Amino acid sequence: MYLLEEKIYFWLLLVIPVLIVVFMGVLIWKKTTQKRFADKELLKRLSPNQSVFKSVLKIVVISLAFACFVIALVNPKIGTKLETVKREGVDVVFAIDVSKSMLAEDIAPNRIEKSKQLVTQIINNLASDRVGIIAYAASAFPQLPITTDYGSAKMFLQSMNTDMLSSQGTAINEAIELAKTYYNDEEQTNRVLFIISDGEDHEGNIGSIAEDAAKEGIKIFTIGVGTTKGGPIPIKRNGIVQTYKKNNQGETVITKLNTTILQEIAEEANGVYIDGTNTNEVIENVTELLQGMDKKEFEAKQFADFKDQFQWFLGAGLLLLFLDVFLLERKTSWVKRLNLFNEE
Repeated sequence: MYLLEEKIYFWLLLVIPVLIVVFMGVLIWKKTTQKRFADKELLKRLSPNQSVFKSVLKIVVISLAFACFVIALVNPKIGTKLETVKREGVDVVFAIDVSKSMLAEDIAPNRIEKSKQLVTQIINNLASDRVGIIAYAASAFPQLPITTDYGSAKMFLQSMNTDMLSSQGTAINEAIELAKTYYNDEEQTNRVLFIISDGEDHEGNIGSIAEDAAKEGIKIFTIGVGTTKGGPIPIKRNGIVQTYKKNNQGETVITKLNTTILQEIAEEANGVYIDGTNTNEVIENVTELLQGMDKKEFEAKQFADFKDQFQWFLGAGLLLLFLDVFLLERKTSWVKRLNLFNEE
């Protein structure tokens, strides 16, 4: 198991392409200037040992050294010990609507991205709860089983999109049924399911299914994403809107947030409906709800004793810079014989 402590420093790697471009520009400038100074044969006699290969090698070495220094700043760490720890928490499952209506941009940037932002922020504020993720449209699909690995949860979350499931619709009932299989601890006193959706085009008798879930100890909280005014569903190509989804009569489809069905689900399953418009308010409400629940103790394995590895990259970078000092821009005999750049 590894950990990258300061990922923000990876942006410094963008300096390497700039170095290469500057190097190519200087190389072209030198060639142009030399041609104006003298012809090719005279230049060979004046500087017979000039090497393009050695110049390229120097910029490669400098770029590799810079990359090593950047990785050293990121400070990768490796977990050296796996241990079992006791944790207390609640099993929290997120069922996220990935139907096409979630592409509507009546809430910025759009409903699906807003949903992912909300869930990410909720996960960031969890302490020791276990989480699972379900994607659903006309059917439900298990995205991530119950886990304490929040990093993996957020990674799977970011990969979710409206093209995951080809069949369209909003099968909230299937998402609830699938969520029941996630809670593998019969002694868990609190099982929580968050349904994040616009509630539109729902299918099945959701009220009775939510009631059955409540009998199994599952509390369902619904988060409505979108506006009651609604908006069209954009059809994009390369990020540019080409048109909007239309019905059989050729009219633009306007998708609206259906708070009624989401409130009904929450009421039947001993939960509450939460307006997903304001991220901070959602996080405050969810945090308060989870903190007020009884916690179940469970065992979890996690890496401990992470050790810094930056020194290896720092040493490699210094070694490369040391080698660069001895790399002169003149031909060496063995490279000259290889003639890699057709310099003769």
